[in-house]
Amino acid sequence: MFRNRDNAKQKIIQSDKASELLENGWCKADLHVHTSCSYDVPKSKFTYPKNLLKKANLDGLDFVTFTDHDTVSAYDIMGWNIDKLIPGVELSITDMQNVGHTVHINAFEFDKSQYAEIELIVQKEKNIYDLIDYFKSNDIPHIYNHPFWFKPGEKPNIFAVTELAKHFPVIEYNMQDLHKKNLFSMMLAQRYRKGMAVTTDSHTGRIGRVYTVAKGDTFREYFRNIEKGRSYMMIDEPIWKHITQELNAWIELVFNMENGTSEETRYSTGVNTFDKIVSLVGKDRLGKHSLMNMTTLYLAQHISGSGLPVFLYMLSKQPQVSRINRIIKS
Repeated sequence: MFRNRDNAKQKIIQSDKASELLENGWCKADLHVHTSCSYDVPKSKFTYPKNLLKKANLDGLDFVTFTDHDTVSAYDIMGWNIDKLIPGVELSITDMQNVGHTVHINAFEFDKSQYAEIELIVQKEKNIYDLIDYFKSNDIPHIYNHPFWFKPGEKPNIFAVTELAKHFPVIEYNMQDLHKKNLFSMMLAQRYRKGMAVTTDSHTGRIGRVYTVAKGDTFREYFRNIEKGRSYMMIDEPIWKHITQELNAWIELVFNMENGTSEETRYSTGVNTFDKIVSLVGKDRLGKHSLMNMTTLYLAQHISGSGLPVFLYMLSKQPQVSRINRIIKS
C-alpha cells in the first residue's frame, strides 16, 4: 500500500474509508487544537481543557494534544501524566536573521524541564535552527505549522519557507488556511519527501472534525508513521465550509463567553470584519444591552453563514497566493 511514498503521504480520505482503517487497528488524532488557555480563545465551557479532553475521548480520538499559543497551562491545570493526553504546544518564533517573519511550530511529548529550555531558545535566542536541532537531539516530535500563513504586518520571506520545509519531519495541512496555500504545503512535502498531518487548528472546541490516521501502539509510533508517509488525512468538508463553521462557532462563543473581554485579550478570527465587531461591541457592554447583544449576534452569524467574509478573505489573499505560486514553481 505504501510503496509510493509520495502518493501515500498525500492521500486524503473521507470518514467512511477512515472508519475501515480504524476498525483494523489504525489510530486517529487531531494534532493542532487550542483550549481556553490560548490568548485568542473565548473562555467557555466548550473550550476548557477538561471538557475538550472529555469530548475527544467520546469522539474516539486515540491520542489527544492541546497546542496552545506559547503556553503549557492546560497541562499545569490538567496534569502532565494523563492517559492518551500528549503534552503539546504551538510555538511562535520570530527569527529575523534566518527567516524574517514569525514561524509557528507544534512540538509534542516533552516534559516541563524541556519546555523551559525550549522557551529559552524561542524567546531569548530566537534562532529557529537551534530550536530544530534541540528537537532532533531530544527526539521531540514537531510539525511545521501552516507554512504559508504569515502574521499580519510582517513581510513574508517565501524563499525561507521553502528552505525551512527541508528541516521538518512533518508539514501541516491546516483547515483554517486557504485551500491553495495547503496545496503549496503539499507540494513542499512531496518535493522534500515529508509527512503530512491534517489539523482543525480549532479555537472553538471543534476538536477532531478532521484528523490524521496512522498505525501506532504509542504516540511516538503513530507520529513516526506519519513522518514516513504511512498515513491518511481524513477530510469530509471543503476548507471554505470548515472556516465558515469555525467562524460561526467563534462568534457565538464570543457573544456568550463567561468572562467579559479585557483590554489584554486579543481575540482574532483572522477575518478583520469580525475582529472589528468584537472590539467595538465587547461582551462587557453588550451584557448591559441584551437586545443589542442578540441583534448583533444574529447579524454577525447571518453574514458569516453567507460565506461572504471567507470569500472576501480569499480575495484579499490572492496577490500573496500568486506570488507564492511563482516562487514555489520556480
